[in-house]
Amino acid sequence: MKITYGLHNLRQRPAVPRALTIGNFDGVHRGHQAMLALLINEARHRGLPSCAVTFEPHPRDFFAEHYRRPELAPARIATLRDKLAELRRCGIDECVILPFDDALAQRSAEAFVDEVLLDALGARYVLVGDDFRFGRQRRGDYALLDAAGEARGFDVARMMSYEVHGMRVSSSAVRDALLAGDMARAAALLGRPYAISGHVVHGRKLGRTLGESAVGRGDGFRTLNLRFDHWKPAASGIFVVQVHGLDPAPDAAPLPGVANLGVRPSLNPNDVNGGRVLLETHCLDWPERVRAALAHAPVAGEAYGRIIRVELLHKLHDERRYDSLAALSAGIAQDCADARAWFAAHGPTPSRLS
Repeated sequence: MKITYGLHNLRQRPAVPRALTIGNFDGVHRGHQAMLALLINEARHRGLPSCAVTFEPHPRDFFAEHYRRPELAPARIATLRDKLAELRRCGIDECVILPFDDALAQRSAEAFVDEVLLDALGARYVLVGDDFRFGRQRRGDYALLDAAGEARGFDVARMMSYEVHGMRVSSSAVRDALLAGDMARAAALLGRPYAISGHVVHGRKLGRTLGESAVGRGDGFRTLNLRFDHWKPAASGIFVVQVHGLDPAPDAAPLPGVANLGVRPSLNPNDVNGGRVLLETHCLDWPERVRAALAHAPVAGEAYGRIIRVELLHKLHDERRYDSLAALSAGIAQDCADARAWFAAHGPTPSRLS
């Protein structure tokens, strides 16, 4: 999938004709997936590349900062990395990321059609959702877009709401499920377990000194740390997880673990991570082949820089503040025991749902 950031990087004139859809695609849930499948089918029939046009930051993030009202910002389901990975998995040919700034916010709906859709993107087919709005003060809607298409010679189509087991699928519904800690409902809406991926980064290295006598081999509660690059994640707390990307064996099963997603209230907010949102994952077991593979890493025995994907399967509880490292160690040990009990009862979870 080709990724283009900003209209200024669409250098070819006249613009390459495209079949496209527009949206935030936060989570790339089953409704998004159905729309993308329809777009790809239409693009193939027309001999056009399929293109997803999205925004960064989320428009509501922009207005939350602009008006200094952080409550306007939606909880973020996915990082940009994960959104792009899911769009690629869906088979989209190209993703164009539009920086959402004051200039874009002030562009009228008519100007958006002329300058963005036609002049820059060469739209020949445009597919939108039933609640699609665009342009300054959200004055553009499907009727305006359809009329513009008829006048300017491009086709416009609308996809109505998508339901799964009687649930209307939307990013808001996914956020609600994650806020409630209902990971099964979130997975049903997403078509896969909720996951976060990224490069493993350095932390305080405190985990390996906690509970060493409980786990042996001096591992303690060593963690794999991923940064979540948004201040307001849709999920938070302690989770049963499974980890992909560490085991080098072909078709290796994910490693079971337990993870904390949040700001770690028991630790100093002025530590190396600066109080940022972090996903800290402790694998319950480290197979010898994983240890052997990591022995040859740039930092021997560590996974720093490696890209992993952590699937959040079940929420154990919200983040807790512990009064001492001993209490924190005991709390983590109990979380590990609870995670092992969950896996014993449920087993590993498929990474894609039927």
